Amino acid sequence: MTSTAPQGATRSATVFIYVTVLIDMIGVGLIWPVMPALLQDVGHVDLGRASEIGGWMFAAYSLAQFLFGPLIGNLSDRFGRRPLLLLAIGGLAVDYVFSALAPTLWLLFLGRIIAGLCGASHVIATAYLTDVTAPDQRARAFGLIGAAFGMGFVIGPAVGGMLGEFGPRVPFWAAAVLAGANFVLGWFLLPESLPEEKRRRFDWRRANPFGVLKVFRGYPTVLPLTLVMSLYLFAGSIYPTLWTFWGIAAFGWTELTIGLTLALFGILAALIEGVFSGPLVRWFGEPRVVIAGLLTATVGAIGFGLAGTTATVLVLLVVVAFEGLVHPCLTALMTKEVPDDAQGELQGGISSLANVAMLLAAIFFTQIFGWFVRPEAASPSPGAPFFVASVIFAAALLLFLSVRARSTTLTPPPGPATVG
Repeated sequence: MTSTAPQGATRSATVFIYVTVLIDMIGVGLIWPVMPALLQDVGHVDLGRASEIGGWMFAAYSLAQFLFGPLIGNLSDRFGRRPLLLLAIGGLAVDYVFSALAPTLWLLFLGRIIAGLCGASHVIATAYLTDVTAPDQRARAFGLIGAAFGMGFVIGPAVGGMLGEFGPRVPFWAAAVLAGANFVLGWFLLPESLPEEKRRRFDWRRANPFGVLKVFRGYPTVLPLTLVMSLYLFAGSIYPTLWTFWGIAAFGWTELTIGLTLALFGILAALIEGVFSGPLVRWFGEPRVVIAGLLTATVGAIGFGLAGTTATVLVLLVVVAFEGLVHPCLTALMTKEVPDDAQGELQGGISSLANVAMLLAAIFFTQIFGWFVRPEAASPSPGAPFFVASVIFAAALLLFLSVRARSTTLTPPPGPATVG
């Protein structure tokens, strides 16, 4: 892989990409613990109704990412990664200020839409790493992105839980300051990674989110793998969508407790994805790691549905941390199936399909949760949505096994496992 920047600058830029993902996820983590309180306060509703509103809000965020993910990815294939990444980072800073000032639910919705528009920074960040990383090192590189996500959830929720004690809007201001500082840092430190000779003409038809399946038709393995990822992300969306509401309903968690549980998960995710992703892929190969991750996800979701104490939840967090390897390994498998000049398009397409899954899941799981915790429910069961998620995880596992059985590129030859 080549870059338009010198090797030393490329190393610095790679570090900046990880820092960007880290700061983005700190911003998301900062506001998670306070969302139930903010929605109840602004909307004057109970917890069950607040969870349903939160689901629609998450869906609005995901819809914006679905509609604009392919556009951002294709624009980065034409004009380079740097300008699009800086635009996304700067837009997030503006959005957090907007959300901190929003006095009504519909303005909060508008803020989430803007955040979804700018949240495509991870699409460009992944394409940037693809530009500067050799194919056999991409699973590890994407695993380190997962580690940055995890570290963001260590710092963000813990700090957000503490800041939430001063009011539900305070974490939004903190997130705005972080995003603004990241923009300034990127302006001075980030070189371009996509050389002019590897850029391609922009085509609106390829940037159409509804044409993603048609675009991927030329890559036989990518489409079914994207379906596996979509099912995985659909089921996994139960965590960002319901964790705070479920913790309050099932265990009476405070904002600080919510933040600490999310921070613990972030520590575990950073450890698994940052330390073990490379060795596990070298020893077993991406396909076997995906299988193990999906199996872990299925068992973990059943466990959360049955959990009766916070101590049980803490144990399960250790188990489900391994499922975080599914996303980087699936992504690495897909990047090997497309040419260099279409990596941004690939990441935009993956992001859009994933966001459709998360959009539908946000509405789906919050409606189930709202039904089972409604005041007139004979026996409130806040854990019921996790049983549904376990079935979807299992479906993703079965589909991947089917795809692997039919594909020579996903079935390793006899003998020791090799990367790819």
